[in-house]
Amino acid sequence: MCVSDMVESVVGDVEAEAAEDLVLIGSYETPIRLVRDSAEEILLLWAIQQPTLCKQNAFVRQSSLLLDIEACGHRLTIFQSPSSMSTPGVTGAVMWDSGVVLGKFLEHAVDSGRLVLQGKKVVELGSGCGLVGCIAAMLGGQVTLTDLPDRLRLLRKNVEANVIDRDVRGSATVSELIWGDDPDSELIEPLPDYVLGSDVIYSEGAVADLLVTLRKLCGAQTTILLVGELRNDAILEYFLDAAMKDFIIGHVDPTQWHPDYHSSRVVILVLVKKNSGNEVED
Repeated sequence: MCVSDMVESVVGDVEAEAAEDLVLIGSYETPIRLVRDSAEEILLLWAIQQPTLCKQNAFVRQSSLLLDIEACGHRLTIFQSPSSMSTPGVTGAVMWDSGVVLGKFLEHAVDSGRLVLQGKKVVELGSGCGLVGCIAAMLGGQVTLTDLPDRLRLLRKNVEANVIDRDVRGSATVSELIWGDDPDSELIEPLPDYVLGSDVIYSEGAVADLLVTLRKLCGAQTTILLVGELRNDAILEYFLDAAMKDFIIGHVDPTQWHPDYHSSRVVILVLVKKNSGNEVED
């Protein structure tokens, strides 16, 4: 048997097992595939989704100062700062596909009854330009968008342009949050119903701090939604291995995404804290 046939056989076995391993996780009201083994999960994702065949940044224009997108019956205008990308470590000054996918996924999930954000406390991590948090507010969430201190000016500008003084169902505020540090009391009293993040899994150091923050932000009723691109197998495997010690993790099938905003480069994960009253249902 050649190597390609062996890989195909292994993937087929894993895919067959995964198809039978569908569960309800947290407040997402549709069964999704449970992640039990990080290496198998990554093998399956790359084999099925074949991310290299999909165009990168298909939904964004990172060289533009503005990104216009329709969501929740509104036209959102997201300001970007392409020139800031020349500063090492600054990636949140422009939009990435993962943020667009997560925002439109939330819209589709609410419209289809899979999620309820109305009146729910929502915290977004690494908000960047703020598209995801703005859409969550339009869907009725009481949203706090967070990022590092030097990223807040652009974030506030986009929240003011798209949420403040507009007829939206929820609300949005901006707050500083450095991963690994103790969150301000307004973020954890009470604990949020939802924690959102796009493109937040990008280095081992960031993953370690991210998990510290997730543990502090999450309680028995918190559902985490993380979306990211399939770029670095080692970092994703590191995250999954570390996260599975404290969280139950599920992978959302692309057929459940917004029909016009899906990418084989992107993965959507749902997490809930273990031993916190969240039961995984078949």
